[in-house]
Amino acid sequence: MSSASLTAASSANAARRGSAWGRRILIVAAWLTFALFLLLPLLVVLSEALKQGLGTFFSAIFEPDALSALKLTMIAVAISVPLNLVFGVAAAWCVSKYEFRGKSLLVTLIDLPFSVSPVIAGLIYVLLFGAQGYFGEWLSDRDIQIIFAVPGIVLATIFVTLPFVARELIPLMQEQGTQEEEAARLLGANGWQMFWHVTLPNIKWGLIYGVVLCTARAMGEFGAVSVVSGHIRGVTNTLPLHVEILYNEYNHVAAFSVASLLLLLALCILLLKQWSESRLSRLKSNADEE
Repeated sequence: MSSASLTAASSANAARRGSAWGRRILIVAAWLTFALFLLLPLLVVLSEALKQGLGTFFSAIFEPDALSALKLTMIAVAISVPLNLVFGVAAAWCVSKYEFRGKSLLVTLIDLPFSVSPVIAGLIYVLLFGAQGYFGEWLSDRDIQIIFAVPGIVLATIFVTLPFVARELIPLMQEQGTQEEEAARLLGANGWQMFWHVTLPNIKWGLIYGVVLCTARAMGEFGAVSVVSGHIRGVTNTLPLHVEILYNEYNHVAAFSVASLLLLLALCILLLKQWSESRLSRLKSNADEE
């Protein structure tokens, strides 16, 4: 073997060794970052919640104000997620299947909640529906209360979770195209039959993924809900707001106990997210192979 070949081989081996060391360093750095910024805070929450034993832990979770906060959180999720599901599917259908004037504007407006602070969104609702807002007098005359009540919390939650389903479905439906729907129409299918038997089976895993993200965001929303809720204990406090109140009262064990309940719900959502993401990736891989 010539000296040039030996030199090239040694250079290649050195490059591979350098690449392997670089890969190991990046992996270790990623795990350290995960442990420091994610795993350690979660362990702190659990340890603080269980500091005084299971009795104190469960009494904080089943305390009436905590149960009321959990109920209100579930109500906000149960209303906002289905509405955003319907809006997301309709918006994705319009954007991916049709060409119309204002299409780019619609896509931009869908992304608006990502760029507007949730606190600003809450203030907008106060300016619209508060006692001194544009519609405040009209609502007051008809004994309708939106701000500092459940409707305001639901509206704020809908706003901050608006993009998740739509933004997940739009690229998926654009990639799939319109050929299958056009074939179904030629075979005599109406709009509902096309959606139910053609479109929905193709988007179901992306839809589930978007719903999971929307649910997680709705459960953890703080900023916009904090502005419109009024912090009425046992009435308009969601779980994140209840945690804040307990912590500000120096009731740390109860605060971390309720926070651990949110953590448990978040872990369930994370498992659903991982499952739906894997199914969506498999679906995309099968489509690429075909």
